[in-house]
Amino acid sequence: MKPGFFRTLTMGMVLVVLLVGIAGCGLVPDSQESKDVVEAKVKAAIADFKREDPGIQAFFDKSYGYAVIPKIFKGGFWVGGAYGNGEVFEQGAKVGYCDMSQATLGLTFGGQYFREIIFFREKPDLDLFRTGEFTFSAQATAVAVTAGAAAKADYKDGMAIFVIADKGLMVDASVGGQKFDYVPLVVE
Repeated sequence: MKPGFFRTLTMGMVLVVLLVGIAGCGLVPDSQESKDVVEAKVKAAIADFKREDPGIQAFFDKSYGYAVIPKIFKGGFWVGGAYGNGEVFEQGAKVGYCDMSQATLGLTFGGQYFREIIFFREKPDLDLFRTGEFTFSAQATAVAVTAGAAAKADYKDGMAIFVIADKGLMVDASVGGQKFDYVPLVVE
């Protein structure tokens, strides 16, 4: 391999570390004000998903639970990464916090923000998510939300994943996966 490749790869790895460091506010908000901000962002994201495709309401109605990550930043230069945090709901009630981190390798240039909702068909599907061992490749399974998209979507392996791209420009033909962490809500 050419020496320039390793320099590029190193620059990409530095970008990923910076990305996670900047975005990584922590899994659980550390103050009531931070919790309120995350909650407001989650509510706004849910409203945006419903506005983009009213048919997504069927997933809110029939799913056992769901995770909402209202803002994920993804960026890369050959090596890429993404990070975002949000809230988890069971039967419509908030039960905890989650975060998503992603690492990719391949043709990745640029950066973008997006939002993601993962619907869990049944309790065992949500329980799997809560184990902390939950990973998947969202690029292969996520549905981009547009009017009518939810009507054509269905659960795969007990989950249905929807995303809305917000800002940015990215060329991405990479291989990678998303890893999720979960912390239950502590009632004080």
